[in-house]
Amino acid sequence: RDAPPPSLGGARQNLRMALSDRLDAHAEALRQAAATGKPTPPLSDDDPGLSVEDAYAIQLANVQQAVSDGRTVIGHKVGLTSKAMQEMLGVGEPDFGVLTDDMLIADGQTVDTDSLLQPRVEAEIALVLGRDLRGPGVSTEDALAAVEYAVPALEIIDSRIADWRIRLPDTIADNGSSARFVLGARQTPVAGVDLRLVGMVFSRNGEMVDSGVGAAALGHPARCVAWLANKLAEFDTGLDAGHVIMPGALHRAVDATPGDMFEAEFAQLGSVRVTFGGSTTR
Repeated sequence: RDAPPPSLGGARQNLRMALSDRLDAHAEALRQAAATGKPTPPLSDDDPGLSVEDAYAIQLANVQQAVSDGRTVIGHKVGLTSKAMQEMLGVGEPDFGVLTDDMLIADGQTVDTDSLLQPRVEAEIALVLGRDLRGPGVSTEDALAAVEYAVPALEIIDSRIADWRIRLPDTIADNGSSARFVLGARQTPVAGVDLRLVGMVFSRNGEMVDSGVGAAALGHPARCVAWLANKLAEFDTGLDAGHVIMPGALHRAVDATPGDMFEAEFAQLGSVRVTFGGSTTR
């Protein structure tokens, strides 16, 4: 599947140009943490006034930098889609991050743990759009109608913030604590599949560690897509045909260490797996 590179939208470019010295320093700290493997202290500790709007400006500035460096935006992730996570961070809606082509891992591939800081793994039902989707006013039904197919997926989340000590602005600025994502081989048209009821078993090294169901992602994975399209409208942009949407975890995140193999098996959708290589110390 070759998707045309989507536009980042004028608003995102303006955010990059308008960053204050304070926010630019935060963006640089996150880039340096990723490059060196040394997490940065929470941005919100050093800057208690850091707002959600500031955090998205930081995130989108770093996305623009990645695009300038030759990467392509191929989708988005939605985070904080469970009530438990929202209550933990004291928020009432999800957040989002941006997926670029260098983050995509083939099914069954080995990921070098040394390229990550403190990775964790989550199983999700990825949705791939068959047509463009623009907010505001997108409903769950609109979003589902725009989805071409569902794919079993794993998201490898990571934090450039030390010890995962994140508040909402920290994770938003850190691109939704995203790192890599793995898509399974099977592509299942969503017509006739009730994604809310799709069950999933999640295993590490052949032993089941958790399970979940599609409804864990905001009640319906397509509802996450609708929220995302409407949220992106605030940035004068939207979702393009071919975009991959990771709509949120179906279970708690599990720490990953070298030698671990994770697999998620989904009813009706198939399975996906990834192995972690690398040394025990970076």
